[in-house]
Amino acid sequence: MKTILLTLISISLTLPLLAQNNVPTQFNEATIAELQAQMRAGKLTSVQLTKFYLERIAALDQNGTDGGVNSIIELNPDALAIAQQADDLRKQGNVLGPLHGIPVLIKDNIDTHDKMQTTAGSFALFGTPAPKDSTVAANLRGGGAVILGKTNLSEWANFRSFESTSGWSGRGGQCNNPYALDRNPCGSSSGSGAAVSANFVTVSLGSETDGSIVCPGNANGVVALKPTVGLVSRAGVVPISHTQDTVGPHTRTVRDAAATLSVIQSRTFDGRDPATGGVPLGWQGTGKTRPIDIPTDYTQFVDPNGLNGARLGLTTAGIEGFDSMNPTRQEIIDAFDKAADKLRQAGATVIDLDKQGFTFPLNGNAEFLVLTFEFRQDVKKYFATRVGVPVAGGTLSTAIQFNRAHAAVEMPFFNQDIFTFCAALAQGPNTPQPLFGGLTYNQALKIDHNSGVNGIDAALKKFNLDAVVSFTDNPAWETDLLYSDTGRFYFASSSLAAVAGYPIIQVPAAMVFQTPMGISFLGTAFSESTLIKLASGYEAFTHVRANNLPQFLDNTPSTHIQGTNLTMPVQDTDTVKPLDAKKRPAHM
Repeated sequence: MKTILLTLISISLTLPLLAQNNVPTQFNEATIAELQAQMRAGKLTSVQLTKFYLERIAALDQNGTDGGVNSIIELNPDALAIAQQADDLRKQGNVLGPLHGIPVLIKDNIDTHDKMQTTAGSFALFGTPAPKDSTVAANLRGGGAVILGKTNLSEWANFRSFESTSGWSGRGGQCNNPYALDRNPCGSSSGSGAAVSANFVTVSLGSETDGSIVCPGNANGVVALKPTVGLVSRAGVVPISHTQDTVGPHTRTVRDAAATLSVIQSRTFDGRDPATGGVPLGWQGTGKTRPIDIPTDYTQFVDPNGLNGARLGLTTAGIEGFDSMNPTRQEIIDAFDKAADKLRQAGATVIDLDKQGFTFPLNGNAEFLVLTFEFRQDVKKYFATRVGVPVAGGTLSTAIQFNRAHAAVEMPFFNQDIFTFCAALAQGPNTPQPLFGGLTYNQALKIDHNSGVNGIDAALKKFNLDAVVSFTDNPAWETDLLYSDTGRFYFASSSLAAVAGYPIIQVPAAMVFQTPMGISFLGTAFSESTLIKLASGYEAFTHVRANNLPQFLDNTPSTHIQGTNLTMPVQDTDTVKPLDAKKRPAHM
């Protein structure tokens, strides 16, 4: 292990250092369609675009103020060669898809069979690269994309400790928010959201179990698309839960997210992930199997008037905690009300589900039992696919022992109490779990199923809705490695869809103290086409991202914090004036 650590210390991104005042900006906010148009016209090559992103990463990710964004954990040493191959194919008239020649970053829990590591941010998985591409990575390569590198993340997808700090990993350190470097980028796909927001790429991929795609989208002011479980293969992705895990994109526009989904989805059955083959989503009896008419091009659903005539159900379920926040609660309430007004102004009928008395049957206890039970078995299966790393062929207990043996690098700030909690669970899906009051795994699955059927599905049916809408999360909090996220992460709406494996699209919706907040459109299984239409309509009507680009501030708020302008005292001299008899020191 000592050799590994010394090697890691010597590894850097090996890019030329650029002066802070010479940051490349030529392709900032460029979309996939705009870049493809330039490449078709011969005005841009994939090699040129890749070099631009490498230079911008060197300037702002690694060497910016206070260390930079730190969103990227590793760069692909073959990126420029892959870009050249894409250019050569284009010259031959062979364009493989909408991402052909487009640099893409992927989260460091997604396997790539190349020279890069896949570690989930932990040294326990550092060593020999993955022996096979994940299905998602293979789809990117098949679509002509340039896999530029791996993004930093919350270690083990934020499933190691109850006291974690989002965006921190032992291998990658702390990822920061490009709106203000003191703010948290949210996890676990922190680097994916931050990198796209900072214009280090046009597209990046994250993964989500409950909130880890949409939360970084919210905190970093970008679009985040969390697909239905089973639409995008999880094969070759370091897991938490086969019931809830999925992979999805961060982009700066809904159209780019739709284009990326078209490439990464599994259009046919992937034998490495049963959920892609029509198997009920995570548990028996849902009736939610994969449709046979999955769209091949999701950009066809992008509609600038997508909210006109829509019926939306507004709820604060899961985010009720924001009304007790201090001192920003009123700003958040006002932002939420204004976002809802924008929906109506864009032509949607908005039904306040809370005022209608509709309740979502959320049960965090059941969800956590499902996740902890599945993590122990799913991570063991993943370890069996790896060779040449400390936990290869091992179990969760192997990872626990590794962390204890290397606590100085793996646990300098927080422990692994979720790991030890998972290891302490009783065996068997029908065995009562004392840690959960006697609830069994199969009982918890049924409760989660009920949360979907009697939650989003019931709301859509009862009120004839196109989607459920809510704020995504609270604004990004100040990163604190000593006291963690505790008391800083107040609310999230992602659980409404997570337990059922349903899709979400998050879009920037507001700014609170120069910090982004987003709105989420949630729907039933495989309703991505509808959600893309609605989200693109909101984006076109509001232009929140376009009007509020990241500024890489030292802190936010950045106004009204300077204090008064002091008048400096006159310099003292040796001149002694006559003493005024009326002046005496007091309270000695």
